Order: sequence, then C-alpha cells, then structure tokens
Amino acid sequence: MRLLGTLCAVGAIATTPATYLQSQQQPDGGWGSPQLTAWSVLGLRAAGSDTGGAVGYLAAHESALTTPTEIALVACAEAAAGHDASALLARLPAKPSAVNDAIWQIFAVRESHRIASQSVVAYVKNAQARSGGFPWAKGTAPDSNTTAWAVQALEATGTRGRPIARALTYLRKLEASNGGFRLVAGRAPDAQSTALAIQAFVAAGVKPPAKSSTFLASLRRPDGSYRYSRAYATTPVWVTAQVLPALARKPFPLR
Repeated sequence: MRLLGTLCAVGAIATTPATYLQSQQQPDGGWGSPQLTAWSVLGLRAAGSDTGGAVGYLAAHESALTTPTEIALVACAEAAAGHDASALLARLPAKPSAVNDAIWQIFAVRESHRIASQSVVAYVKNAQARSGGFPWAKGTAPDSNTTAWAVQALEATGTRGRPIARALTYLRKLEASNGGFRLVAGRAPDAQSTALAIQAFVAAGVKPPAKSSTFLASLRRPDGSYRYSRAYATTPVWVTAQVLPALARKPFPLR
C-alpha cells in the first residue's frame, strides 16, 4: 500500500503542466525554436520551476532573431530567467512599427527593471480602438490576445483608469458561456485567449471571471499539457507555456 501511494504521488508530480513542459525540453536546452523556448521559459518561471539550459540556448540563438517582437520576446524570457538581456534590448527600434512590437518592447524593458520609453507607451495607448480593444497593428481589427497584453503592458508602466476599464469591457464581450475567451467574435473559445485574459484581469487588480478557470481546467490533458480548444489539441507545448502564467495568476512582466 505504501509503494502504491508513493507511485501515485510520483505520477501526480509528473503530470503537472510545468513538468510536462520540462519533459519536452531538448538536450540543447531549447524547445525547438528560440520563440517556443522563450514562451516555455516564461511559463516555467511563472510557475517557479527550473528552466534547465534554456538561457544558454537562447543566448546562442540571438543572431537568428529578426523581428522586433521576436527580439523582445526572447529578451523578456532571458531577463525573467535572470540573464542580462542588454544586447537584445539595444537591438529594439526606437519607434515601433506595430502595436504588438511596442507591447513586447515594454515587457522586455520592464522585465529588465528599466523604464519604458514614453513614446512607446503612448504608441500603445493611441492604438486603442473605439471598442476598447487593441489591434496587433494599427489599421487592423482588435483581438483579445493583443488587448490582454496591452492591458498588462500599460499597467506595468503605471497606466490606470479609463483605458484599462475599456479594454476589460472589450475582453468581457469575448467571453463565451462556458467561461472561455475567444480570439475574436465568432471564434470558438481557446486556452491561450482565456489564459491571456486572466492575466489581464489580474494585472488590472480585477478578479477574473469565475468560469474562466473552469474552462481552462476542462482542457487539461492527463500528461499535464493543455488542449488549444475543445476541438483541437494542437501545439501543446506553446499552449501549455502560455497557460502557466494564468494558472499562477502572474501577469507580464513577471518581475
């Protein structure tokens, strides 16, 4: 009986989302690409779990990063893991060309305990649509993911009040009856959109909708990973990595 209890306990430990992610780490310290590795690092750091040789992998692949969002994402992950991301921060453009770029630049800078450029913060603020949502780039339609990240980025720079309230109102309109959040209206709710929305509410100091956690729980698989949606179980490493901060109730930046 004692042996059976021990085996059950070991099995329970081995199937947590964090241990699932750790089990997918490759011998080189990465998860197949710098971007997926960065997401895995952020998820594991939010969960307070070890990232193995991930920082070494990221540092070795910095030259492969080409877009501002990629550079900022990896810089954010390196900083979250305690690595000096100064070299990557120096590669970020002074004037962002997309809202998503600006948001992740804020995350990377704040994760490195630096002050975000006011022009970059203003760029994000000015991108808010009449609906309260934020688009990936100006001139495109808002979506829940960019809006959730924008809330977290603006909160990290001290923005309060109406912009945040309007963004949360927009997010609430994308919540389905089962508690999940949609990327955009008309889509089925998914794990990543739901997790990011939870992070946004936490960042704003607002209790996330009660059923959002129930929806996420319904997507958890026996191996500890998360399905993308009720219909699809694609990209489990990426999905699980993005769910972990929501489970830990930690918005970006993780500092």
